Amino acid sequence: MILGFGEIMARLAPPERRRWRQALPGSVEVTWGGGEANVCAALALWGHATRFVTALPNHPIADSLEATLRGLGVDTNRVVRREGRLGLYFVEVGANQRGSTVIYDREGSAVSRALPEEYDFDRCLEGVEWIHVTGITPAISEPAFRACLTLAERAKSRGLAVSCDLNFRKKLWNWRAATHPRELARQCMAQLLRHVDVVIGNEEDAADVLDIHAAGSDVLQGRIDPAGYVDVARRIVSRFPDVRHVAITLRESVSADHNNWGALLFDAADRAARFSPRDESGGYRAHEIRDIVDRIGAGDSFAAGLIHGLRSFPEDHQRVIDWAVAASCLKHTIHGDFAYLTTAEVDSLAGGDRTGRVQR
Repeated sequence: MILGFGEIMARLAPPERRRWRQALPGSVEVTWGGGEANVCAALALWGHATRFVTALPNHPIADSLEATLRGLGVDTNRVVRREGRLGLYFVEVGANQRGSTVIYDREGSAVSRALPEEYDFDRCLEGVEWIHVTGITPAISEPAFRACLTLAERAKSRGLAVSCDLNFRKKLWNWRAATHPRELARQCMAQLLRHVDVVIGNEEDAADVLDIHAAGSDVLQGRIDPAGYVDVARRIVSRFPDVRHVAITLRESVSADHNNWGALLFDAADRAARFSPRDESGGYRAHEIRDIVDRIGAGDSFAAGLIHGLRSFPEDHQRVIDWAVAASCLKHTIHGDFAYLTTAEVDSLAGGDRTGRVQR
């Protein structure tokens, strides 16, 4: 079983890519989302036994949220109910040269208030082989950071695999007065990564969280030099000797509707990096993703695809990274946080079918 721990929220968005000033007063779309829950949802849809642990308030909206996860096959029996509110985030979906924007409303949420001992992590870990955490939940409060660290320590002491998506969110790391968000993230995540086997990040996370920078890339200009990230992965492994794999997604943002997308997987054992996707000669060639439906959750679908691959075909690292990249590429076509994809769809793209032809 794979366990994800973190905060899940209600996601509110205006319909049809409208702006908030156009949409309100009026109806909005409400769905669910949160990095760790997104991973559990995808893995459950792909046939894995998953468990999601969080803290939720006692009210019917939280009941509906939990029922949605259960309907996807996610075990929610270890969810803690307590005082506090449900976290929210508000999304304006961008288009062309107007980027998407996110507004967080998470202060005082049940997860941000819950202490580590409230979760009974020993019971949560029963039957679990792998846990997944991120840098998002530790960013919301000191209790949430301590809970995440406690879980990782407990899992590591049992010999379980631990994956962590760095997920730097500068708007959230503000719970220690007079400490800059990047500095607070670096202090906390360095403690967490001592217990991690698989590190996942995007093209900016290592610089923000670990002060490890890729040569030859300018993320703000949408220019990525993939080779520079191999050195980033090597330096992560050197700093944290227990890390066995480093996976880094490589996004070139041409516009809100057009991104180039790929990734690498670095293996600490053979010190080799494998890139995906590849062209006919075996060189790296990013997917050109045009007419993006929703890019939020793409990184989580990559993490889920990576976990799926490392558990399903652990000896074939090229296939692992091909599968993770394909899953995350396809997530850009799906509205909302959850990756409603089948393994057959991911297999097809991972195998080289990029046509998007109608299946009859």
